[in-house]
Amino acid sequence: MVKGKLILICQSGGEFVTKDDGSLSYDGGEANAVAINPETTLDDLKLKLAELLNFDHRSLSIKYFLPGNKQTLITLGNDKDLKRMYDYHAGSVTADVFVIGKAGFDREAVTIDAGRASGIKLAETVPSLKASQATPAGTSAANLTPDSPGTARSPITFDISCTPADTVKKRRRGASRKTTAKRGAVSKNVRKTRKYASRRKRKQNDSEEDEDEEEEERDTSPEPDDSDGALKVAAHFNNLSPEEMVAMWKDSITGVGQEFRSVIEFRDALQKFSIAHRFRYKFKKNETNRASGMCAAEGCCWSFYASWVPSERVFRIKKMNETHTCGDSSKTAHPTKNWLVSIIKEKLRESPHHKPKEISKSILRDFGVSLNYTQVYRGIEGAREQLQGSYKEAYNQLPLFCDKLLEANPGSIVKFLIDDDRKFQRLFISFEASIYGFQNGCRPLLFLDSTSLRSKYHEILLVATAFDGEDGIFPVALAIVDTESDENWHWFLEQLSSAVSTTRSITFVSDKQKGLVEPVLKVFENAHHGYSIYYLLDDFMKNLKGPFHGDGKGSLPVNFLAAACAPRLDGFRICAEQIKRISSNAYDWIMQIEPECWTNAAFKGESYHQITFDVSESYTNWIEEVWEQPIIQKLERILSKMTELINNRRTASSGWSTKLIPSKEEQIKEASQRARYLKVLFSSDTLFEVQGDSTHVVDMNKRDCTCLVWKATGLPCHHAIAVFNCTGRNVYDYCSNYFTVDSYRSTYSKSIKLVEGNFKPSAKEKAPAEGEENILPPSASRTPSSHQKRRRKILGIEHRTVTCTKCKGIGHNKVSCKENIEE
Repeated sequence: MVKGKLILICQSGGEFVTKDDGSLSYDGGEANAVAINPETTLDDLKLKLAELLNFDHRSLSIKYFLPGNKQTLITLGNDKDLKRMYDYHAGSVTADVFVIGKAGFDREAVTIDAGRASGIKLAETVPSLKASQATPAGTSAANLTPDSPGTARSPITFDISCTPADTVKKRRRGASRKTTAKRGAVSKNVRKTRKYASRRKRKQNDSEEDEDEEEEERDTSPEPDDSDGALKVAAHFNNLSPEEMVAMWKDSITGVGQEFRSVIEFRDALQKFSIAHRFRYKFKKNETNRASGMCAAEGCCWSFYASWVPSERVFRIKKMNETHTCGDSSKTAHPTKNWLVSIIKEKLRESPHHKPKEISKSILRDFGVSLNYTQVYRGIEGAREQLQGSYKEAYNQLPLFCDKLLEANPGSIVKFLIDDDRKFQRLFISFEASIYGFQNGCRPLLFLDSTSLRSKYHEILLVATAFDGEDGIFPVALAIVDTESDENWHWFLEQLSSAVSTTRSITFVSDKQKGLVEPVLKVFENAHHGYSIYYLLDDFMKNLKGPFHGDGKGSLPVNFLAAACAPRLDGFRICAEQIKRISSNAYDWIMQIEPECWTNAAFKGESYHQITFDVSESYTNWIEEVWEQPIIQKLERILSKMTELINNRRTASSGWSTKLIPSKEEQIKEASQRARYLKVLFSSDTLFEVQGDSTHVVDMNKRDCTCLVWKATGLPCHHAIAVFNCTGRNVYDYCSNYFTVDSYRSTYSKSIKLVEGNFKPSAKEKAPAEGEENILPPSASRTPSSHQKRRRKILGIEHRTVTCTKCKGIGHNKVSCKENIEE
């Protein structure tokens, strides 16, 4: 095997069967071998497999198992996923992958997608055996040859030196200008085989246009297929640079007598010809059977006339004045949408997140075509729709997608709602694996947050996130809603209450300005609610107003966090006074917030003050690479990341041999070292006085110490460990169960099974009533969310107040200050 290669055993045509132990096996079908390297791209791999296995490349999906895990399939969604799979199997010669797709390789549709350099080398085809028999025991795929036992030659011939685009060439009949002196001239062979000719055409003068002839041609002209020709304008130019493409386009129109298969092919050639020669034209007639036009520059003589020839079934240029008299026209070529989409599509293939301004500049640089923002934006939308599918049509696939999710994950909760106008409204998903993990391994703590899906329909992702023993995020439930509103949040909480057990008191944490205290306590009666420290600190810094004294504005965040985390009220007051000495306005701001909702000293629920980061950022990062894709792909990406998170942490914890998770085990060791220098005095069987730099009392029954560390963290402080050492108690018996390795493994003990493929309902699966065929996206108009409106009301600030640095007055700056300050 060549160094750096990994042979993929690509299995297809079979089906997955679940065994009694929950693992999956693949039965039936056939297997083929393909070698990849670290530089291989997912698009290249899909194109090769689509042609090899006779699949529609747009529906093709590739899945694989993580090493040692036969329960959860991982889907390759982008190049990073492919690289990650390669790294997982870096120590192996082969790797099993499973290819799913719709039968039928469409060579015409793939021409635009092909043509780029590929790092794939096709291996010999493995015989049509069951997946488990694809590679004989003790034989590596690298050693399989056509003459080896257990192998057979593939009936498919595959030339690895060329791409599918190289085999699809646009047929264009052209006649040289030197041999075509008259409009409508045909070759000798054609002239010999013609059985008839129109009398009017034989008498036609070079300078005339016979309207009767045009009428006759109109009656027999074909209706061209809009999917032909123009939609594949760059089909066999993908390997060329823009300069080389423009050079070839200069000869796309050769003059009178040139023939095309259809008017669309003619328009395509004319478009490229005008771009290459940097001029703009306009049509006088632009119909399916004839086209005539001229240079857009006023007074220029360049013009053309072409029409359909029924007897020969070609579209021919019959008149053309090839001379431009406009000189250097200031007008650049005006591109058609199909041409623009095809060019932008190649740019998005190279970098999916190109901005409109960047694309506009590159097209002007490469082709001399000047575009406005709207043209480029619409071109980007068209290109993405061809590359990824229609964003609008994806909503119609959601019901089937939800059904498949429930079928693959029994015990999960999936609810999908539309409004009376059949517009998307809400989607709620909570997997059985997430519900079980939260209830059996996580603390009763849920963060409620939201983030935008960044589409033109402005959907919002709502999430409920728990934390494992290592303070790692653990997604419990998510919902996609049409807008962030009190009504949608209340609906989300109702679905969440049906998913998680309410036998234990749950602590909810959210952004104060979302106003979720009342909805949470209405749905979860015995719950606690706190404000997110991250968002409080963010609002605190945004609304600071001078003047500042003492340590200055830079010290305020530290003092704010110290006030929030202080274990006692007197500690909170000390920190608050420190803030007051720096800024009285900052002090007034924190004192207006009820302390029982954000200070550790007054909060009654589960402690959460160590979580000072943005929880929603994780979800935002997950969809960062697919933000421009349809909603189905975004959902698949989020669920795939959830699956990957569960599998990776399950694999990592399988090697732990300690009682507590590693980070907590380290804390216990550090506390045990400090406990060696403490003196323990017995007060009773359950109360102990511990002396060191200060004196504290440890209550064994309440599992509490006057230092309050034990209660706040769930782990015994060094004072308590000193008591354990004196009394012979086991420290692990007094640690919170949430920090044990067993609880951590319970959190990630179950898997999420993903589904992927074509979710368009078939006629058998769905027979809708008249007028109810489609599910529509939500309204695209963006309205201010309720929490944004509430923000100003809570803060009592309409606009940010300007403070003058000269006179310290409010409402103006030093430039407009009118106070005379004597030096």
